[in-house]
Amino acid sequence: MKILRIIVRLNIGGPARNAVLLSEGLPETVLVCGEVGKAEGDMAYIAREKGIVPVIVPELARELSWKDDWTAFWKIYKIICREKPDIIHTHTAKAGALGRLAGILYNLFNKPRRLPSATYEVGKVILVHTFHGHVFSGYFGKFKTLFFIWVERFLALFTDKIITVSASLKKELVGTYRIAPERKIEVIELGFELDELFKLLPRQNSEIINIGIIGRLVPIKNHKMVLDCVRNLKQHVRSNSIRIVIVGDGEMREELERYAGELGLTDLVEFRGWVKDLKAIYEGLDIVALTSLNEGTPVSIIEAMAAARPVVATNVGGVPDIVQDGKTGYLVESGDIEGFTRKLTDLIKDPVKRREFGQSARNAVKCRFTKERLIKETERLYNNILQKNKKN
Repeated sequence: MKILRIIVRLNIGGPARNAVLLSEGLPETVLVCGEVGKAEGDMAYIAREKGIVPVIVPELARELSWKDDWTAFWKIYKIICREKPDIIHTHTAKAGALGRLAGILYNLFNKPRRLPSATYEVGKVILVHTFHGHVFSGYFGKFKTLFFIWVERFLALFTDKIITVSASLKKELVGTYRIAPERKIEVIELGFELDELFKLLPRQNSEIINIGIIGRLVPIKNHKMVLDCVRNLKQHVRSNSIRIVIVGDGEMREELERYAGELGLTDLVEFRGWVKDLKAIYEGLDIVALTSLNEGTPVSIIEAMAAARPVVATNVGGVPDIVQDGKTGYLVESGDIEGFTRKLTDLIKDPVKRREFGQSARNAVKCRFTKERLIKETERLYNNILQKNKKN
């Protein structure tokens, strides 16, 4: 079983981590990706540490470009012709579009054949795509969003199996956006290497409560909301008793630094940029926040819970599939600054609740988001598709 795995780039985040872990865990995998943008955190080092050497397609970039996308499409097609994979598994929207279109073209010109020793048809490429989230809300205007919805509906017709990383995301794709019928979509949750985070202890007797928010500094993450909440927090707690740690980088960093200054928060907010050492990040935090407008399954929330840190997050996308409101953290409706502030205030003032929520959070993710489970479920899905192809 030879697999061609395609992702736009190995930037910091769940899609890249899972692409690397699956490439490591499943033999005969070729990983194809583009290059990481200058303002993004690069996770290619994780692939190198695991002995994975990706095939780089420079034109496979995040931004839309007819010229580069056309070039990337043909390069991917040539890689398919050279590698002759049994399965093409794509991750993220652009890689999913270009990779599946190239796979469709390959199947049109390569007639499947049955070999005596094979358990499935040789030559026909199986197409699998993972939605780690979607771009149908909070990213683009009405007409561009509608265009992308129709593109995904078209591609789904030729896709053998679609994977989503949460039940909520599957529900949206089936019911809200009608991308594909329910029978074609399977939920396989993310998996990570979390052992070091499970060892962390809660911070003891913290004079200053550190509230962290981890992620790309881009509009969809809505970092301005957490800054607005910090401004409000000054009315409820002593300003010298809290600190906001923003981990990450991106196109909005200068704007967010300027906004923090306008709100008079310069002394309370620390912009750390990207930090490779996950343990060091969460070891210094008491509470983890997430204010996104749209999410698939946020990695920072899973990591925070593994580290036994309570969470306050917006109730969007796959977040409620992870966070149990009032037990492992708090959920607040998107845009509800007052509600978010109240929940942060509650945890800041109650160290016992922080510890109880944190321990419940750790218990909730301990066996759920392992890389072993991710690899096992993905391999089972591949085998089921190939067996179905054999019967047909």
